[in-house]
Amino acid sequence: MQRPSTRTSLLLALLGAVFYIPFLGGVHLFDWDEINFAEISREMIITKEYFRVYVNFQPFWEKPPLFFWLQSLAMEGFGVGEFAARLPNALCGMATLVLIYQIGRRLYHHRFGLVWALTYFGTVLPFLYFKSGIIDPWFNFFIFAGLYHFILFYWKKDGFELDLPKKKWRYLFLGGFWIGMGILTKGQTAYLIAVLTMGVYWVSQRFRMYVSVPQFLFFTLSAAFVMLTWYGLETWKNGTWFIEEFNKYQYRLFSTPDAGHRGFPGYHFVVLLIGCFPASVFAIRAFWKMPAEPYRYRADFRRWMKYLFWVVLILFTIVKSKIVHYSSMCYFPLTFLAALTMDKIMAGEISLNRWMRFGLWAIAGIFILAVFAMPFLAMNIGVLKPLFNDPFAQANLDADVRWTGWEVIPGVWLLGVMAAAFYFFGKSTDREVSSARNEQVTSRNSLLTRDVTPSFRRDDTSRQRGFQILFIGTGIFVLLTLIFFIKRIEGYSQRAAIDFFESKVGQDCYVVPHGYRSYAHLFYTRKPKVTNEKSYDRSWLYTGDIDKDVYVSVKIHRAHEVAGIPGMEEIGRKNGFVFFRRRASY
Repeated sequence: MQRPSTRTSLLLALLGAVFYIPFLGGVHLFDWDEINFAEISREMIITKEYFRVYVNFQPFWEKPPLFFWLQSLAMEGFGVGEFAARLPNALCGMATLVLIYQIGRRLYHHRFGLVWALTYFGTVLPFLYFKSGIIDPWFNFFIFAGLYHFILFYWKKDGFELDLPKKKWRYLFLGGFWIGMGILTKGQTAYLIAVLTMGVYWVSQRFRMYVSVPQFLFFTLSAAFVMLTWYGLETWKNGTWFIEEFNKYQYRLFSTPDAGHRGFPGYHFVVLLIGCFPASVFAIRAFWKMPAEPYRYRADFRRWMKYLFWVVLILFTIVKSKIVHYSSMCYFPLTFLAALTMDKIMAGEISLNRWMRFGLWAIAGIFILAVFAMPFLAMNIGVLKPLFNDPFAQANLDADVRWTGWEVIPGVWLLGVMAAAFYFFGKSTDREVSSARNEQVTSRNSLLTRDVTPSFRRDDTSRQRGFQILFIGTGIFVLLTLIFFIKRIEGYSQRAAIDFFESKVGQDCYVVPHGYRSYAHLFYTRKPKVTNEKSYDRSWLYTGDIDKDVYVSVKIHRAHEVAGIPGMEEIGRKNGFVFFRRRASY
């Protein structure tokens, strides 16, 4: 017979599978991270080179190989395409829901673990990321698993009351091991985030050495052991050049902004507040004074989560490049803090106050209005054109994208979800909350002698139902929005170029973008392994004695640069892209 926690874990994994796996291949990969990573994995399969990362069949030192191993494995099983490129993150979503449920159940009780898992499931940005082909979901998973096991080591060493059956050195090794996996996924930032969080905790302990130098070195060596499976073998096989360039890039990433990725100082605060709806509203409450916990490890875990949140947020506020997923590691502590707030509300220890209600409606209102406005504006595209001075953006709006008006369904759904959730929230009165608080005092006294799920008031079920509706409903809202909008948005942004690239699959020719960075021409032409090194020379492609036809994709405002090249002929234009051909002299 299955244990209740095992059964719940399987149900959560099934929930993730039902929502994260469908429609993964329903829309093209988006330039440039998704296509960049998928192209690297495709080239791994072609070259059979699994230790050195290549893109356009040239060394690419910006990322380690672990995520590309996962994508390559998926492509070997399901074929090269969007589904295989995104499948690893769908599986990561399933694993994440199970992980945080098990942690929440262990530290609190079954209900808390379930609330935390559903909070993560029903928060907008985490849901979107599990349906993407970018690196960060697995990167964050490994960092969080590593820090969690380090915390267990510390609790075991210092005699916290939580039952920890394994030896402390095993927890410490696992902490380092998972951080090492994070380094293999995206680089040394995994170690930096973990160590900075440990450092902030050390300061909060008034510089008490809660971990000895030998223990910290063991943790570091555990991470290095995993890291050397790539670093060491790559250096042994090919020398130090690739690793040196990789480390230089990691430094540049923090010190200089990527082109087009600048942002204002509060960028990530806004991203997390709006993008992590509805969890962000509840998480704010947990940064303030909360009811006392009956166990020391619970209060301590809350501190760790707050420190992790601020470390990531401040670190990537300092970093010059501003990209949405840089602060995605905050999703773990943010959803934990939100779950903590909701657990206290359901237990009657704190109330769902007015500012929380206002915050939920205000941010939901932004999403609802955006969903309602987009199809209306799209069907009246002439209203938008005068707002853009960029010829390329204006030409994008000429795309033949069909809108029916039914695209408002996700907005109507979210409005209904909010109304239903607040209907159940409204069943709790201040008098009930006060009464529940008195009962919780009695419950807490009993919990001091045993760690079991407390018995909650019968009227608590209305609040539970409200939270379930809110987060499961928001998850469905995100999925509906993707179904109704993502393919239409792609129709304006990149589909014309990708359709052109796909038309060249199997043709013996060169295809290049002009004046903009892209990886789409590599992935969607299924570019074969390079046999002529001259093809990397743009001047040779434009003016040299080429051995096969050259096709050029350029945005409309720079088309004159290509049109002026002798021998270039325009062969078409669509939605802001202009396409040229230069014939070879056979």
